[in-house]
Formats: sequence, C-alpha cells, structure tokens
Amino acid sequence: MDLKQLSYFVNVVDQMSFSKAAQKLHISQPSLSNAIKSLENELGFKLLERTTRNIRLTDAGNVLYDRALHLLLEMDIVEKEMKEVKLVGSGELQIGMIESVKHWIPKVIHRYENEFPNMHITFTEVLARDAVKKSLRTYATHFIITNQPIDEEDIETIPLYEENLVLVLHESHPLVNNESILLKALENEQFIISSEGFQTREDILRAFELEKVEPTIKFEIERFETALSLVQENLGIALMPENYLQGRQNMQVVSKIIDSTALTRTVYLTHMKNRYVSPATQAFIDETKSFFGKSQ
Repeated sequence: MDLKQLSYFVNVVDQMSFSKAAQKLHISQPSLSNAIKSLENELGFKLLERTTRNIRLTDAGNVLYDRALHLLLEMDIVEKEMKEVKLVGSGELQIGMIESVKHWIPKVIHRYENEFPNMHITFTEVLARDAVKKSLRTYATHFIITNQPIDEEDIETIPLYEENLVLVLHESHPLVNNESILLKALENEQFIISSEGFQTREDILRAFELEKVEPTIKFEIERFETALSLVQENLGIALMPENYLQGRQNMQVVSKIIDSTALTRTVYLTHMKNRYVSPATQAFIDETKSFFGKSQ
C-alpha cells in the first residue's frame, strides 16, 4: 500500500464515480479500477461496493478513508513546509482575514515590502470559527486575522486590538437625531445581524442580554457589505465594527455610538503553534504585532 493508491482511493470516494475520479487524476478508468482492486487484494478487504448506479463504502472502506485523508493531509503539510524552508525573501504568503481589517492592513504591507518586495500575497476571507480552525490546520493560510477567540492547544491566538460596534442606520431614521442611544431603543427595530457561528453575532446578542433586551431579528447575513446595502435601502438597522466603516462616504447611512460598554470586540492574529514559519512569514506577523504596539 502506497500514497498513490491511497490518493486514488480517496478521489474515487470523493467523486463517488470511477470515471470522474479518473478524469480528475488524469489517468484511464481501467488503470484506476485496477489500482483499487490491487489495493483491496493487498489488504484482503473489499473497500467499495459497486453497482451500475453508485458506489458505497464498506466498513473497511470507511476506516481506510478516514486514515487515508489524515495521511495525505500530513504529507501535503510536510511538502509545504519543506518548500517554505527555502523561502527567505520570495514565495507566497497566504493570509486569512475578516472584512474590517482592510483599512489598516495596506499600511502593514507598505512597511513589510521594504524588506520583502518579492513576496506574492494572497488574501482570503475566513469568517466563522470552524472555518478559521480548518483553514489553519489544513495549511490553507499561514495565519488569520480574526475576531474569533480560538482556544485550541495547537493554535496560537494573539490579541491585537479592540474596536467598538457602532449602530448603522438610514439617514431618515428617527434615531439619527438622538445624541445618546440605548439598546432598549432598538428592541422593536428590524435588526440585521450576522449568521449563527459568527463571533460578532455572539458579541451583539450578549450585549442585548446584559441589558435584558430582545432584538427583533429580521435579516441574517454573512458579510457586512450585505448589511450595509440593506441599511442603505432603509430595510433595517445593524451593529458593525467601527473600523469597517472607515473611509466610507455614504450620505444615506449614518453611524452612531450606542451607550453600552459591552459593544466591543477583540481582533486577534492566529496561527498554528508547531508549524514551520519561514523568515518572510514571521516578518509579516512581527510587522502586524508591531503596528499595534505588541511586543515581538
């Protein structure tokens, strides 16, 4: 049994089709079928039940599939780390991020590029907590800037800064003229909030709970851009990170501070504790921490 056989087997299971798997692997279907049969003969177990219409994993196949996924991921990680050992000033840096960092991260890049001008940087939005953990553990990203407080043994979580969550509403809304706004005043408003699994949602609902107020949730969204569009059409109100609104000029939308000390959130930098970090990657992490006055 070798890694190529395991890769073939995993692809067949993922595609649930020999023909689709063969096409993805760029080999002939007979060659793929023979490789799976050879693996089954070697193990002494039938791994797949095949009919004219579908493929089903046997009990042995289920066990092997889970183990094979883990082994192939580990091999992929080893290959990535070996490549990164050689990177000192060029290569690719993959950064996960939330929406509100876009106002400050270009400033960090300006400083970083003085030392590493040849790095290719890829930004990916990674929002929900499970997505953050998966992205880091599969090495899809080198590190992630997130508002999710990740408490895992294999993940380092460094607080960078705190920011307020501010009320965003249409210019014609009656509350625009209020100097001070309490959460109680929002109780019967059509509220726009992040979907389940997003830390901002938890932060907001906790603030309402502390004030013993029940918000009237009308819309659930994944991106603040969607919330802003709904507010712009006067379809509801929302609470958003103040940094997300920096640099925006929209006369139809007004932001107001809410009289609540609970409406804040922390932004963190997270990365795998035991992952090899190239000098170029470490330099970006250090530059980010330095930008917010954090010790190296």
